[in-house]
Amino acid sequence: MALKSINPTNGTLIKSYREEGSKTIDGKIEKAYRVWKSWRKSSIPVKSTHLNELSILLDSNKKEFGELICNEMGKPYLEAVAEVEKCAWLSRYYAENGKFMLKDEHVKTEAEKSYVSFESLGVVLGVMPWNFPFWQVFRFAVPALLTGNTVLLKHASNVSGAALAIEKVISEAGFPDGVFQTLLISSSRVKQVIEHELLAAVSLTGSEEAGSKVAQTAGKELKKSVLELGGSDPFIVLKEANLREAAKTAVKARMINSGQSCIAAKRLIVEASIYDIFMKILVEEFEKLVCGDPNDEATDVGPLAREDILKRVSEQVRLSVKKGAKVLIGGSRKKRKGNFYLPTLMVNVYPGMPVFDEEVFGPVLPVIKATDEEDAIYLANLTRFGLGASLWTENPDQIPRLVKQLQAGTVTVNGMVKSDPRMPFGGIKKSGYGRELSQYGLKEFVNIKSIIINR
Repeated sequence: MALKSINPTNGTLIKSYREEGSKTIDGKIEKAYRVWKSWRKSSIPVKSTHLNELSILLDSNKKEFGELICNEMGKPYLEAVAEVEKCAWLSRYYAENGKFMLKDEHVKTEAEKSYVSFESLGVVLGVMPWNFPFWQVFRFAVPALLTGNTVLLKHASNVSGAALAIEKVISEAGFPDGVFQTLLISSSRVKQVIEHELLAAVSLTGSEEAGSKVAQTAGKELKKSVLELGGSDPFIVLKEANLREAAKTAVKARMINSGQSCIAAKRLIVEASIYDIFMKILVEEFEKLVCGDPNDEATDVGPLAREDILKRVSEQVRLSVKKGAKVLIGGSRKKRKGNFYLPTLMVNVYPGMPVFDEEVFGPVLPVIKATDEEDAIYLANLTRFGLGASLWTENPDQIPRLVKQLQAGTVTVNGMVKSDPRMPFGGIKKSGYGRELSQYGLKEFVNIKSIIINR
């Protein structure tokens, strides 16, 4: 089977890659295991030196990598460059702080000496998606490498070029051969990799369906897994909010990556008392959006990454309209070549409609009217997902009370939800389990070893 990278802007084939067979897969796993035996003994300063070099290479090649991302999955060029810059920041952050996060933790007990050490597990598989083809990989791989694990990457088939570029730049940063390897395989081969006796753990970012399959296999094999899955993040605007700023941010938070982000603001919930005035502002901001060629720096919304994604979004909008929702702006495919769906604003949205109940992975913003603060929180939590949530209010008495009520891994007040190397990232409910980033993500794939020394 060939893995195809197709430009979503014009539908042309960029490159076709031959899928690797079982013998090659086994060979890479065995190589990763052999290299791990020496890599795990490397000091944190040595690993940090490689990470610093990696950050330099990412920054110096960000335009080239940005073009690659733009061409393979349609991300607007400026966003693609910013994605690479964020990977460089992540690498610097762990290079500078890893030695503090991984130092032994001493505990006072009756023994002469007691402490906790953090040691690598072995070979870790990353199953990564196409929507942030560099960032998703780096936020998983950098912490895993720093703790002494070796990494195998199974990237989405349509961004195989990005996968190989990442492998190359990590090698150029001085990491030993075999520490990071790309597997050019289809999703059907993931089970085989997880079941290999030399694989220690797996991390997946992707859909509920993919996460469920990986978790099932990892559970059967009794191997550690981390899942970062879908989201239907609420963006809640209460009457005490700065309405202009909230409207501008809501549009940006929904349209980032052309709407193809797990932490995009997928449900805009507005308190009834300010609904009408807020909608006027929101429409003004929405009408400023430019949908077009992702290579054009003026573009806000590019094509969706694949034809099947476009069809899925179209169907979710159609079925919601059939159930009574109303399209104010957009609501259809753009009449041009490529996988373009017009930025879409919807109202009269209620639970039971696909655009409320499901994750919509495209530039569609449904607006839901809440009667009051209590109803807004109820609607926000009325989802099987629990990744992020954005709350807008300038009433200081509301904030500490309401952030506790929101069921999400991240809650951002008066701002959009975004990942940050300094803060843990992950979800609850059907959005997965485990954490990435910060010290919490760094310690997901380690043996937290208790050491007690008596006289």
